[in-house]
Amino acid sequence: MATAVKLHVKKGDTVKVLSGKDKGKEGTIIQASPKTGKVVIENINKVKRHTKPSQANPQGGIIVKEAPMSSSKVMLVCPACKKATRIKKTELASGKFVRACKKCGEVVDKE
Repeated sequence: MATAVKLHVKKGDTVKVLSGKDKGKEGTIIQASPKTGKVVIENINKVKRHTKPSQANPQGGIIVKEAPMSSSKVMLVCPACKKATRIKKTELASGKFVRACKKCGEVVDKE
């Protein structure tokens, strides 16, 4: 069993995909899983799931949904400068550490 990984992105962040079939696309994180080190991004990494008919879905058929991808394949997009960037931790006057853009220095976390 792998230990939890500290992710550099959170649910609701806008990210840019760095590698894979969706390279260069941007999307919003709808689920982050630190235990597996994966994120699910809206309209990115779509897969087709073939389902049997059931009571919940009596028709059955092919369902298209987003699959998880490794968090190392995405980079945070700064809301201020609109560029893909790494993050740095900066301390506020209250003593709390927040994420900030490496390029423009703007605080990313919404507090």
